Amino acid sequence: MPQRQLRITDDLDLLLEVLPPRIRESLDELEDLADLVEVVMDLGRIPEARFPGRVKELPLPPVTREDLVHAVDGVGDFGQDHRAGIERTLHRISAICNRQGTVVGLTCRVGRAVEGTVDILRDVIESGRSLLLLGRPGVGKTTLLREAARMLADELLKRVVIVDTSNEIAGDGDIPHPGIGRARRMQVPAPERQHAVMIEAVENHMPEVIVIDEIGTGAEALAARTIAERGVQLIATAHGNSLENLLQNPTLSDLVGGIHAVTLSDDEAQRRNTQKTVLERKAPPTFDILIEIQDKDSLVVHHGVARVVDRVLRGGAPRPELRRRTETGEVEIEETPVQEQAVIRALPALGTGKPQRLRIFPYAVSRGKLQRAIRDLRVPARLVDLLQEADLILTVKSQERRQPKRLQDATLRGVRFEVVKSNTLKQMESFLRREFQLGEFPEAQELALREVEEAIDEALDNGHPVELSPQEVFLRHLQHEVVAEAGLVSESKGQEPFRRLVIFPG
Repeated sequence: MPQRQLRITDDLDLLLEVLPPRIRESLDELEDLADLVEVVMDLGRIPEARFPGRVKELPLPPVTREDLVHAVDGVGDFGQDHRAGIERTLHRISAICNRQGTVVGLTCRVGRAVEGTVDILRDVIESGRSLLLLGRPGVGKTTLLREAARMLADELLKRVVIVDTSNEIAGDGDIPHPGIGRARRMQVPAPERQHAVMIEAVENHMPEVIVIDEIGTGAEALAARTIAERGVQLIATAHGNSLENLLQNPTLSDLVGGIHAVTLSDDEAQRRNTQKTVLERKAPPTFDILIEIQDKDSLVVHHGVARVVDRVLRGGAPRPELRRRTETGEVEIEETPVQEQAVIRALPALGTGKPQRLRIFPYAVSRGKLQRAIRDLRVPARLVDLLQEADLILTVKSQERRQPKRLQDATLRGVRFEVVKSNTLKQMESFLRREFQLGEFPEAQELALREVEEAIDEALDNGHPVELSPQEVFLRHLQHEVVAEAGLVSESKGQEPFRRLVIFPG
């Protein structure tokens, strides 16, 4: 990936011009004005200048009605969302009104066009597939949308239309901000009209790409699906920080295919080793790729949304791609190893917002071997000592017909009863693989994990360092994690292809 060349345009002088002279003069005296985020003016209060992580009260008398009138007269008309702007800039002025509709407070937010941020997603955007961006407010979603629109229109010469609901992508006024390049912009007269303007854009202007900020309603989700079905590339943002948030949102889950409950036949439930009622994806997703923006220099990219959602609903891990921008501006892409992921129990997770650990009550089963199998496979399960705390009872086949009364009572209360053939580590692992739908480990990985477990025991028992056999990078990484979980220290030594771990006793 090439290094980015950032260019920031803020037109700060145009925002300062609309402020009352005394406030503008006070701001001009600040040394770090280039980092200004917003100016807040509330009637009867000291005006504030807000910067990243701090607020500075200006050394002035409280804001007067005349101050507010001066600022309001200097900006465009306020819409139904009480927002206005300054033509051909990205600055946003938001009003607080009293019951009579009179402005009693203003938030004057600095808008900056930042060119050079889209490099971290350039290949994904150029693929022509539809992208959905998620992330908390202020993390840079709109900046990425603006940059993507400009790149597609100017560099790839595509027909791009921006549906700009609150004028945050292309600024206020009839002439859009130059930050969107040759892309065209359609303004939305009122937020509740966004879905209609989305459809109008594709029907009237033949775009190859439509860019939308903040899909938030069922009507907008339906409009997005209609656009995608016509073969138009969609690049949009939505409410929510992650794929899990989206799956739990009954309105917006349709963007990734939607979820519904399906009742399986007895045979199918037994084959899948699941409950009879399971969650499944009900339709093709609107978006092909989902991107979680963690911060301005770190993204999580989910390729093939249909496969990812299906995997999560069946209890698997998403397996995303991690992208980071280094201090030197280079972009690093890291594939998340399949076996390194923690497995998510889909049904409990979707209800609680976090993965649910399966609580197992072992009866006539070796706790040590079961605990080791849980640790080896890295599944979200734990052992419990009390029957009333258990989700599942695990026992061996020889005990199946000789259940004591308390186990019979537990099964009558709905606690699941599972059986392994014998009290061996292999049987424990096979049970957990079925329970969490893991499939079989590659032989090399299984041997590497067994070796590190035995070496940990040796290091603890004998109190001396233990050297393992050479392994490839991914397997060494897994071995390091197992050692760290055991509370010991390990380091790699030697040169490839003979590089290996050494485990040191605590």
